[in-house]
Amino acid sequence: MRRALSILARSIGIFVPVFLVATFVTFALRALSGLSPASLQLGESATPEAIAQIEHQWGLDRPFLTQYLDWFGDMVSGDLGKSWFNGADISRLLVEGAAISLSVAGLALVIGVVFGFGFGVLAALRRTTWVDRAITGFMTFISVMPSFVVGIVLVGVFAVGLGWFPSAGYSPADRGLGVWLAHITLPAIALSFDTVSDVARQLRAGLVAAYRENYVTGAVVRGLSPRRIFFRHVLRNGVGPSLAVLGLKFPNLLGGAVVTEAIFGMPGFGQFAANSAQRGDVPAVQGVLVVSIVLVVVFNLLVNLVLARVAPASARGV
Repeated sequence: MRRALSILARSIGIFVPVFLVATFVTFALRALSGLSPASLQLGESATPEAIAQIEHQWGLDRPFLTQYLDWFGDMVSGDLGKSWFNGADISRLLVEGAAISLSVAGLALVIGVVFGFGFGVLAALRRTTWVDRAITGFMTFISVMPSFVVGIVLVGVFAVGLGWFPSAGYSPADRGLGVWLAHITLPAIALSFDTVSDVARQLRAGLVAAYRENYVTGAVVRGLSPRRIFFRHVLRNGVGPSLAVLGLKFPNLLGGAVVTEAIFGMPGFGQFAANSAQRGDVPAVQGVLVVSIVLVVVFNLLVNLVLARVAPASARGV
């Protein structure tokens, strides 16, 4: 408990200054980009007077620090402002999009953990055999396959060819868990390949290294069963690197959602970010960046807490 609180305090101590700097840089995007809501609402034929009037309505004629402090105060309270494109509430749009993207990324993470751990454990238990070499080769192969290629193949085979899954769209979970899972399964599988590969390879390496430690040799000499040696000594001390890599995979899953959601026609977080950037909707892009920062930090904090509980030795450097 004390270690978990220490990690929590240390993570918060790192998060606060990073978050302040990140939000300041994020907000400075508008000033650096030179974009204005007038360009979206009036087009290229806008007069200087009309531009000045619209910027006054949005409060863009005030000093930069005043704008930032007002925006930061609203952002902390959950108000990310209004879209320049259509005046919609950005917080509401992000919640709707994030629900879709987190559903896909969450399932992709579950698939990555389950299959990654399964392949990693099997390769470690059958180390130096043909099973180990086959798994290692397969993991290397799927790690270089782009998610958009995997997505196109999955749609062609399982949606169009076999008709087992819908080819596009999204259905919320409140309309039925079966329909919801059917819509997110293929995009989640397409996103999960890289996670499966990295988790399996890191786990295999960690377990093989743990098998070489003196405490395992001592356990064998004492006559402990292979099952007890694996679960009590090898797995706990070798799982650290594979858990740590999950903290790096979550941002990749969110980033990969941009392409995957385009393939599967899902109006998620990634598509909202891409469309907002293409339109020059700066408040929406700022909202996307802030939410992404918070999600990544929170997920890494959870991973660190799990590491402190499951593999204390791996959490010492956190």
